[in-house]
Amino acid sequence: MDQAIKSIVIVGGGTAGWITAGTLAAKLQNEHADGFKITLVESPDVKPIGVGEGTWPTMRRTLKAMGIRETDFIRECNVSFKQGAKFAQWVTGAEDDFYYHPLVLPQDFDSTNLARHWMAHPFEQSFSQAVSPQEAVCETGLAPKTIATAEFTSIINYAYHLDAGRFSAFLQRHCIEKLNVHHILDNVSKINAAENGDIASVSTKANGDIAGDLFIDCTGFKSLLLGEHFKVRFKSCKDVLFVDQALAIHVPYDTDDAPIASHTISTGQSAGWVWDIGLQNRRGVGHVYSSAHTTEQRASEELLNYIAQTGGKVNEADIRSIGLNPGHRETFWRQNCVAVGLSAGFLEPLEASSLLLVEISAAMIADQFPATRDAMDIVAKRFNHTFLYRWERIIDFLKLHYMLSKRNDSAFWIDNRDTTTIPQSLQEQLTLWQFQPPWHNDFEHAVEVFPAASYQYVLYGMGFYTKPNELGMSQAYQQKASALRQKNSQQVQQMLKNLPDNRGLINKIHQFGMQRV
Repeated sequence: MDQAIKSIVIVGGGTAGWITAGTLAAKLQNEHADGFKITLVESPDVKPIGVGEGTWPTMRRTLKAMGIRETDFIRECNVSFKQGAKFAQWVTGAEDDFYYHPLVLPQDFDSTNLARHWMAHPFEQSFSQAVSPQEAVCETGLAPKTIATAEFTSIINYAYHLDAGRFSAFLQRHCIEKLNVHHILDNVSKINAAENGDIASVSTKANGDIAGDLFIDCTGFKSLLLGEHFKVRFKSCKDVLFVDQALAIHVPYDTDDAPIASHTISTGQSAGWVWDIGLQNRRGVGHVYSSAHTTEQRASEELLNYIAQTGGKVNEADIRSIGLNPGHRETFWRQNCVAVGLSAGFLEPLEASSLLLVEISAAMIADQFPATRDAMDIVAKRFNHTFLYRWERIIDFLKLHYMLSKRNDSAFWIDNRDTTTIPQSLQEQLTLWQFQPPWHNDFEHAVEVFPAASYQYVLYGMGFYTKPNELGMSQAYQQKASALRQKNSQQVQQMLKNLPDNRGLINKIHQFGMQRV
């Protein structure tokens, strides 16, 4: 049990496999001289699903840590800038019904809770308009930086929209050529157990047995190692999140210089919602829906209607149908095997949590990389505790979007408000937030996947009401809050004046590149 962990075998490629390989390789190379080996075994017969094209700002840190240039990434992966999500027709279903979940915190969020001040004047501006400049930047289609801003740095916080297929290939080349990841293109035919119950090796058709000390399962929904070999059960959350099907299609732009939205657009439908993500060369559009509340034919009609209303032209035959199974494994690290990506679980792409979970899973494995097999059990226990909590909180946060809706036009939205479908943890928070706005200590962990600010944006964007505190607001607080809101207005004017449009900046990056950090 005191054997050193030197050989890591990642089974499965795609975005999850290559992000994990790159994160581990970069970390280990930076901290250790040599003596370790990372092997990625990837089936030549499995095509990546490639639905998730939205990321979080964490992706900037992930790519930078791997030694990737942001200029290369943007040029090669059809990347555009993402500054948040716009939720349309989620509250009432009306044409003018929308709110934003931006990627910047409210002004001075570490020490000042502006929600209390906004509540006293809620009809002057939306919550996100009052506390952040990002809604205005998104509404005018502007980029989060200029060509003079160095790589991975920003004027206003941002993430990316990317072409998942190109991104996986881009990461693969970088990991092999720059980070010395050993790549084997072969099918795994058997998993071989050691006497202590660990995985000793995997057998492949053409390359024989591949042994390792730590195995990482990136085999997607199949979950070949954790699910099939170790029989770790899958815990469905379909009773909370009803969406279980997706229809996806690529929508070309009318012209090469068509504007690119600088945010994800999520538009409510009768039994789900449509995502709309603008890349450099096309839009990625899809409809996720509940099969218990509508048919595939009806969902397809709604998707095509949305595309037509937004000026797109597509061939109906190009629509891909994808089955989704919302939920996660009951545990994520068993023996010497840990699951990352779809093999650990899947939730709808409403808040782009899939790639985030890959990133933070890979980062925790790298940061707490066990030196010995004995230490691995301790790391595994921590990992399982941390990620069970994270999956549960993400489920809570996604459910929040649905159960706050006031739509009564279909059973889907009505059923989402049924208290029997709302987790007790979320119900308790909502009871608290009736009397005080979300704040840092409402959550158990210092670092949350969705912090209090995210809850504020969704709650108040959807019309949730927090009663004024009977103790009132001090003059000092009111003065500070007013000054911060004035600062926000000034930032809006500065950014609208100085930031380029999204398409214009991307074109300049292709032409000139960005400065290295």
